[in-house]
Amino acid sequence: MRQVTGKVIAGLIGFMAFGPAGLLFGLVLGHAFDRGLWRALQLSGPEAVHIMRAQFFETTFTLLGFVAKADGRVSEAEVVQAEALFVQLRLNTAQRDSAIKHFKAGSAPGFDPGPTVAKFNDCLGPRRQAQHTLMVLLMGIALADGTFSEAERGALYRLAQLLGLPRREVDQLISMVNAQAQFQQSSAGEGHRSRNAESELNTAYDALGLTSDASDAEVKRRYRKLMSENHPDKLIAEGVPDELLRVATERAQEITAAYEVIQQARGSK
Repeated sequence: MRQVTGKVIAGLIGFMAFGPAGLLFGLVLGHAFDRGLWRALQLSGPEAVHIMRAQFFETTFTLLGFVAKADGRVSEAEVVQAEALFVQLRLNTAQRDSAIKHFKAGSAPGFDPGPTVAKFNDCLGPRRQAQHTLMVLLMGIALADGTFSEAERGALYRLAQLLGLPRREVDQLISMVNAQAQFQQSSAGEGHRSRNAESELNTAYDALGLTSDASDAEVKRRYRKLMSENHPDKLIAEGVPDELLRVATERAQEITAAYEVIQQARGSK
């Protein structure tokens, strides 16, 4: 019905104002409206970045609640993880209240993530890096208790499908996020590398989404690509809010740590 309405109204207005030529113009404009291009024109103005960031913030915390509740209950570890994220992002009181409100909405019984993801897609469009950043944040809450449950993995697959991301990309992201989290944990403890250097090297390859048979050039290319994707300027352009850039910065540090482990191992051969 909406697709017909846009063409009819715009066509009639064009015809009454400018005659047959106006009718044609009105139909074209109506078609553009019906296809959502009017929304795209709105987002090309000076308010575009603000609108995208606000939508990214809302989507992130709503879907964090959805993933946390995927296995039937929001665990204590997930609550702690969410609280830690609030602190890490240095949210002010208003932002924290907003984040909690959206988290509770996403974790409500029977919540359907479809409309939330549809708003995200409509606002940000097919920005692959923004989609990956969102998924990485959601994977963080799923990993709060140390592992992905089948229900959490299923929730991530469902969200990825709504975003238009293929499952193989999700599996690779899960592997990378899991490995990067291990690097974050190991950096706090001393003597880890000497205790299990081989295991850490394997984790380093996983953190970069590579296998041990990757060439030196492939390793360097992959590292540069990941660092470029997590560069603040690029993420800002993708609509990622300033508050969430701190998570990307931390991820970049984990990627660098993994790259250094690989470089050291290859340099010692």
